[in-house]
Parts: sequence; structure tokens; C-alpha cells
Amino acid sequence: MFERRPYVGGRASSYEHPGTGEVIDNCQHILLGCCINLIDLYKRLGVEQEISWFSQFTYIEPGGRRSVLEPSRLPAPLHNTVSFLRAAAFSPADKFAIARGLSEFLWRVPEDTGENFAEWCVRNRQTPGAISRFWGPILVSALNEDLDRMSVHYAGKVIRDSFLSSPEAGRMGIPRMPLSELYSRAADYLGARGGTVHLRASVDVVEPAPAGRWYMRAGKYSLIADAVVLALSFESMSKMLPLLPQTPQAANLANQLGAFEHSPITAVHLWFDREITELAHAVLLDSPFEWMYQVSKLRPGSQTGSGSYIELIVSASRSMVPRQRQEIIDHAVQELARFFPIVVQATLRKAAVTKEVRATYSVRPHFDRLRSGAASPWPGIYLAGDWTATGWPATMEGAVRSGYLAAEAVDRSSGNQGVFLVKDLAPSGLMRLLG
Repeated sequence: MFERRPYVGGRASSYEHPGTGEVIDNCQHILLGCCINLIDLYKRLGVEQEISWFSQFTYIEPGGRRSVLEPSRLPAPLHNTVSFLRAAAFSPADKFAIARGLSEFLWRVPEDTGENFAEWCVRNRQTPGAISRFWGPILVSALNEDLDRMSVHYAGKVIRDSFLSSPEAGRMGIPRMPLSELYSRAADYLGARGGTVHLRASVDVVEPAPAGRWYMRAGKYSLIADAVVLALSFESMSKMLPLLPQTPQAANLANQLGAFEHSPITAVHLWFDREITELAHAVLLDSPFEWMYQVSKLRPGSQTGSGSYIELIVSASRSMVPRQRQEIIDHAVQELARFFPIVVQATLRKAAVTKEVRATYSVRPHFDRLRSGAASPWPGIYLAGDWTATGWPATMEGAVRSGYLAAEAVDRSSGNQGVFLVKDLAPSGLMRLLG
């Protein structure tokens, strides 16, 4: 395997931040119980015990009032009903609108008609509170896109798969170790099975070789391969195209890749001299910083000495990208104090801002028309990456599915019928009757 970076994991990575001396993830990554192929990968790598699972979600309003959503013993899709009805964050009108909206996803994931989710909200008579406090926090963070740019198909998939299908599907998992350390186990896994991982090895030559094989060179390394999997981001795949034989199919792929758009994520890392909340994570309502993670509780060893390490997330953060570092930090601390007043007395020891301008692709309406399968325009070359046609949005689960699908395609090319993709988590309760 050739990897141009000095670590594996791609965008799910961590590094020592030069300004703080702390090891931070490029952004907080989570998974859900319905991410069954990612969970399968963790089991293969022997790191499934390094994921902490949560079924309780705390929504906090400015001023500190809390609402907790958690499953009860009621069967799916009713398992969150009791806590939802008790939630003070939503007015009776909000709850009625949300229930009406959820019913749209009970029977199926909607087709992509070109409608965006903001338009869907209008058509389904969603209240401002339902949009800003329910649909927005769930979907913008899950799909990293604004509601008025978001595919209703993928919004519906998130809601149906994670919120309605079963209590297990909606659990949130958070890695207990830095991402690069977590995914370094994949390199160990390959090495133990005779594979070789070359880091800091950027591929600069891909050429046809005799007998339908391919010659590849990455700096000082080279090989001739029977099959090649290009596991790249869509922008890296675009840059790779000039190295490959030019065909009409390759030109079509280039046009598809050229229509992709990025959506950014901004994370603010704050180290305080004291604990500002007992919560490990929370949704911050009516704030641009929609999620709070207390990394010092989630990741053992991430905090030296007393205090707490807080990470705030802004998804689809186009408005944050041009802002200066200190301006963002000041804004984040001010916002945090609206929810946890003790912040006013706390001392901010250090802070960092990470802007992932190319964090994900934009999941726009009709987006699937741009996605390619594992097969490529060149025999013997296969495509992987979360941008390929996995049926999932830009997630770690989508990335793993793309790899499994590429492995299946390679296996079929050898006359085998290997199946690596794990079946979706089965719905439970009444959802088993709804398809």
C-alpha cells in the first residue's frame, strides 16, 4: 500500500498540534450503531473495545436547561417517544410537527426528487423550533451540510437508519484513542498478513504493463500489480486522472468528479483549568457551535493534570472559514459560557482552531448521479473512497463500505464470489413490519 501521508487513516487522523503540544484529532469523529461495516473493520483490527458507546443525548438551551433523549422499553420506532414527549426544548407545536415529519420516513427512505431538506420542511409544515432544535442539530452534524443544500434522500436515510430503526442503530460511538493511533492498527493488520505499507509514498506513475497488469511507482518504491485499488478522495482522484490512459470513459469520470463540492468543518479545542461540566458530550441549542465533546472524559490520558479539554464542532462551517483564529476562540468561549456559567470563572490555558476546508463532499440533491462504482474505466483498476457509490454519505462507514465493495470487485475479477460487505443492521420492534 502506498500512502502519501506519514500516517494512515486519511481525513480521520490526529497529530500533535504545534501551538499547544497536544495530540488532537483533525475533527471529532463519531459512529452510530448502524455503521455496521465500520464496526466490522474495528473487530478485524481488534480495536472494538476502544469505542465508548452512548444511548443518552443531552440537549442544552442557553441558560442551562437540559432535555435528554434516550430510548425506553417501547419497541422501535417508539423507543425515544417517552423522553421526546418530556423534552422541554421542544414546544407542543414543535413536537407535533416533528412527529408528523418522522412519519414520512417510517415506511422507506424517500427517493431523490431534487428537493432540498429546507424545502421539505416547508412542505411538511415544520415549525421554526422543530427545524432549529431537532432537524438541524441531527442532520447538519450527520451530513455536514446546510438544510437548504441537503439531499432529502440522505436526510431521510439518517433519520430512518439511526433514529427510527432500532435503539441499537441510534447509539453513538466515540473512539477512546487518537484517530491515527486507532487506524494505525490497519497497517499492523496488513503487515501481519504479508502486506507492506509505504508511508510518505505519493504515487507518480501508473502505467499499463504486460499481461493486463499495472506498473506503479511512488518515489523510490515501485511494483507491478495484477489489480490496483485507488482509495482516494475525489479531489485526489481528479489529480490522478492525468497519470492514467485517456479514454472517453475517463473523460466522463473527470466530469463527474469536477461537479463535486466540498463542505467544511471547524473544530475549536479549549483547555480549561477546571471541569466546566460533568457531561461527556452535549448538543448546544441555538448556537453556531452545535456539539460539545469533553475529550478529557472521552479519551483517557488526553488531559494532563486537573481541568478539562473541550472540543466544539461547527459543521458546514462556511461562515467560519474566513474568520481569524482568536476571533473564533473568543466567540467559542462566550458561547460556552451561555450554557455553562462556570466558564466565566475558569481560566483558558490554551486553545486551538482546526478548519477542515475539505472535510467532506456536499450531499446535494441528485448527488448520486455523480458517484462511480468500484469498477473504473481501466480494466484491473478499482475505485474506493467515500465519494464512490456506497449508498452512504461522507462518513467513516461510507469509506469502509467503499473498500469492501472494491475488494469484492477485485475478487470477482479472479473468478471468485467473495462477499465482504456486511448486511445492514436489521430493524427491531415494529420497524420489522415496515420494511
